[in-house]
Amino acid sequence: MGSSVQFACLLLVMSTLGKDHLVSGGCSGKCCQSRDLSCVTTDYRMDRVHGTCYCDKGCTRTRDCCFDYVTECPGQDCVVSDWSFWSGCAKPCQPSVRVRVRHIQQRPSNSADPCPSLEQRAGCKEYRDHQSNNCGRNSAPAIITSMEFGKGRPKHDSYGNPLDPGFCVEFTLESRTSHCTLQNRPHTHWMRYITEGFKVCVACEPPAMGNNSRSCQGDGQESDKDALLHWQAVGNPQCHGTWKKIHKTQRCHCPPQHSFIFI
Repeated sequence: MGSSVQFACLLLVMSTLGKDHLVSGGCSGKCCQSRDLSCVTTDYRMDRVHGTCYCDKGCTRTRDCCFDYVTECPGQDCVVSDWSFWSGCAKPCQPSVRVRVRHIQQRPSNSADPCPSLEQRAGCKEYRDHQSNNCGRNSAPAIITSMEFGKGRPKHDSYGNPLDPGFCVEFTLESRTSHCTLQNRPHTHWMRYITEGFKVCVACEPPAMGNNSRSCQGDGQESDKDALLHWQAVGNPQCHGTWKKIHKTQRCHCPPQHSFIFI
């Protein structure tokens, strides 16, 4: 019976000391995101040893966190907004880039991961200048991008009428610059599949296809099969090369990685 009373008294003393202890020690108000030697105090560590302990994110790796690090310094994730709409092309009538952004709504704290990228860029081309005049189409070079870009193109006009579905031109890749594989950005990954000797399919669709001419810039319709034609990738002006026309078809039937569109 005596031992039980002593044990109860001991718990009461520890509880009382603990309350006073938490006021002056521990990680309360001392949490830091990265390894920061200023986030230090003297208290019990998680391994129950009393001494110098830390309240920064790095203490979980060095195992010198204060005993209350987990409860006082919980990670608060970064929260970002939805992506904005894509901007217009930076420059009209030539290969350029468009941008979309998102904003930080809640910054990360303590052990949370940093915020993700807040900006994305993609290649584009617009067919009207700042005065809304048509840019016109000349013979070279063909400006191309991934077939994925075409999925966002309108299929109907403003009155709901279906647009001309266009056509496809098959080419044999003759050459490309080494820059097509050097950049490692999301909007340039498709360029890695532009390889010499392979057959590629390139779709000509509105708005790249002219209403009257029913052609796309650089599609080679008026060129001989032996003519060496030039192409350039949107989003990386240093990625360009040559190809030879095989023939024109109604639909593209190349594998996805070898399917592109005129823009």
